[in-house]
Amino acid sequence: MPQLHRRTGRGYHPRRNRTREIRQRFLIVCEGQKTEPEYFRAYASFARVIGAPGDPIGVVNKAMEVRDQSRIELNIRKPYDQIWCVFDRDDVPTQRFNEAITSANREGFGVAYSNEAFELWYLLHFHYFSTGISRAGYSARLDALLGHHYQKNSRSMFRELLSKQPDAIRNAQRLLAQYSPCWPAEDNPSTTVHLLVEELNRFVR
Repeated sequence: MPQLHRRTGRGYHPRRNRTREIRQRFLIVCEGQKTEPEYFRAYASFARVIGAPGDPIGVVNKAMEVRDQSRIELNIRKPYDQIWCVFDRDDVPTQRFNEAITSANREGFGVAYSNEAFELWYLLHFHYFSTGISRAGYSARLDALLGHHYQKNSRSMFRELLSKQPDAIRNAQRLLAQYSPCWPAEDNPSTTVHLLVEELNRFVR
């Protein structure tokens, strides 16, 4: 079974005192071209966000490519403190999905996956969901919860949902905890997007 929730960086938790941590540099490679990148660009002051068309394996490969290019261009061994791959389960074959997670773990990358879709992360801002729904079902529920038509490539979702983000993190944690052991390709619904968001929030100023 692939390692699911590997914490990148130095693996420590946010400090509870007033000492400010040195801001880390992130590389976030997303499977989508717009939905996921638009969300994470809210952290653009210290995170480079890239959309990589293709499947989860393609996302991991793109992350390795960008990392290696940055090493050459910047002439440093570690151009990014944390590298994360963001992708969906969708209809990706189980073996290929698990292979992507395993490959990312091997490279030291974090994985923010969603089963089935990234929109699950949005739904968790409103309620705890533990029943699998179709991709079309995500949009219908978001229409009702948002009070307007959900646009997949919206640039305003981060800002619109920010006040509810603590609820989303708690709901995602609770959802993930119900799977023991975790099998990302089979655990529908589930997401680890909150792990990336928590890491990013450590360095928001």
